[in-house]
Amino acid sequence: MAQFIKLYNDNPNPREIEKIVKVLQAGGLIIYPTDTVYGLGCDITNSKALDKVAKIKGVKPEKANFSFVCNDLSHLSDYVKQIDTATYKILKRALPGPYTFVLPGSNSLPKAYKKRKTVGIRIPDNNIARTIVQALGNPIVSTSIHDEDEILEYTTDPELIFEKWQNIVDVVVDGGYGDNHASTVIDLTTDEPEVIREGKGSLDVL
Repeated sequence: MAQFIKLYNDNPNPREIEKIVKVLQAGGLIIYPTDTVYGLGCDITNSKALDKVAKIKGVKPEKANFSFVCNDLSHLSDYVKQIDTATYKILKRALPGPYTFVLPGSNSLPKAYKKRKTVGIRIPDNNIARTIVQALGNPIVSTSIHDEDEILEYTTDPELIFEKWQNIVDVVVDGGYGDNHASTVIDLTTDEPEVIREGKGSLDVL
């Protein structure tokens, strides 16, 4: 059964963060809060954990549209090809925030992503998510957790999330009620930014 760990966004407990990081480093899966919906994530460097997340979502790892959740823009050069000034300015304006930016993938992507030409980058405006990533030392590969209920697209109550996922993942982080609007997805790989999905993030950043 998964651990249920409560954290406060304004001051996440370092001991609890350490527990979560150890689970990730051991190839475990976590559900954690972001500035939009709750996410299912694993350590980007662990290919077995990536396979597990892909299996849960019913997709092949190399075809999965998972996001890389980063702490700040310093990880960009690890996974993204060099970007122009205009693109960088959009990222600086929008992040941290409720956006996923599709960017050109670099040659140093993790093994499961080697054939991918693009990657989705997220820097959520959520202290819990960013503190976990910072303590881990590299991004989390993440995907949002959908609800089977046709009316509710996303589950927002951490206790209900735990009830449903306790035998599938290793940790459920309770960071309070989540949002039920997903991130705005913007493709920055072409000459003009293209909005793939309009979500919580405003388009004023473009």
